[in-house]
Amino acid sequence: MNTIKKVAVLAGDGIGPEVIAEGLKVLHVLADALSITLETHDALIGGVAYEATGTPLPEETVTIAKDCEVVLLGAVGDFKYDTLPPHLRPEQGLLGIRKALNLYANTRPVKAYDALLDASTLKPDVITGVDLLVVRELTGGLYFGQPKVQNENDAVDTLTYTRAEIERIAKTAFELAQQRRKQLCSVDKANVLATSRLWRDVVDAMAPQYPDVAVSHMYVDNAAMQLILNPRQFDVMLTENTFGDILSDEASMLTGSLGMLSSASFGTGSYALYEPSHGSAPTIAGQNIANPIATILSVKELVAVSWEAPDLANLVDVAIENVLAQGLRTKDIAQAGDTVVGTREMGDAIASALKSLTSSYSSVV
Repeated sequence: MNTIKKVAVLAGDGIGPEVIAEGLKVLHVLADALSITLETHDALIGGVAYEATGTPLPEETVTIAKDCEVVLLGAVGDFKYDTLPPHLRPEQGLLGIRKALNLYANTRPVKAYDALLDASTLKPDVITGVDLLVVRELTGGLYFGQPKVQNENDAVDTLTYTRAEIERIAKTAFELAQQRRKQLCSVDKANVLATSRLWRDVVDAMAPQYPDVAVSHMYVDNAAMQLILNPRQFDVMLTENTFGDILSDEASMLTGSLGMLSSASFGTGSYALYEPSHGSAPTIAGQNIANPIATILSVKELVAVSWEAPDLANLVDVAIENVLAQGLRTKDIAQAGDTVVGTREMGDAIASALKSLTSSYSSVV
């Protein structure tokens, strides 16, 4: 029986439309393997939405996203919008869609591919075997706390967390740790911040509910250092909003490029948003040089979680590894001797490799 799946596609700004196009190639291959009829519904967000409607997040976009429940997003932002009032800047579209869908948990997997060990600025013996997951609280903390005020000579940002907010993100992290290597490192700044002390208290209070998970705590400054010194020690890293934003970008460089880091955001019910962790990179937009792998890996997460087909989704990793083993690289991850290809060419190569793999998958299931 053929199943219909709807996905809201918010390509956004800069390189967003380019990488989304390659992600959709892969999503169509996976949909075919599952005998799914894929319906994509385009909507505006970010700078392009502001240009067209005067707001970075039109109501129509929220309506489409809620109707589809699953969102694939490219990127938002451009330097030309930096002079706009804060509430009209493209980034407010991203914050707004997360809030509208109540997406409070963000996951960012970081995996070192053997073929890309030389692409990282760290030594291969430091990053070989790195496989960690950053779990970031997404709707609290400094980004959303009130009051938020800027005057000529002073400014205020408010950092606030409730016990309930911490409990629900910690529950997510504990459950994900149970599915992995059963290690959870909670990152905070409890020696300085009251919110961090509450954070640590809540995590410790919940730990007995997950006796199979080993829990540790680490100050955020030390965590930033340890990610470079010994990243293999981490399995699941649980963080508040601001710390997670910074640490996950740092962790991406273990893979050689931010263009390799996917992201997924979850909330109540079946709402989910999948996006690459990189920005809109307006200086390279339209040049066919952006790395689409982060978006393709986000599509992998979409199929694994929202479509509940993790075994099929794992073939995306195999396809990427096969393509990288052929020496194909986008500019950001290329080393001497590699074959540099464009965004479209990398997407085509991965989609083709995946199609070969899914033909066997389809014959089995």
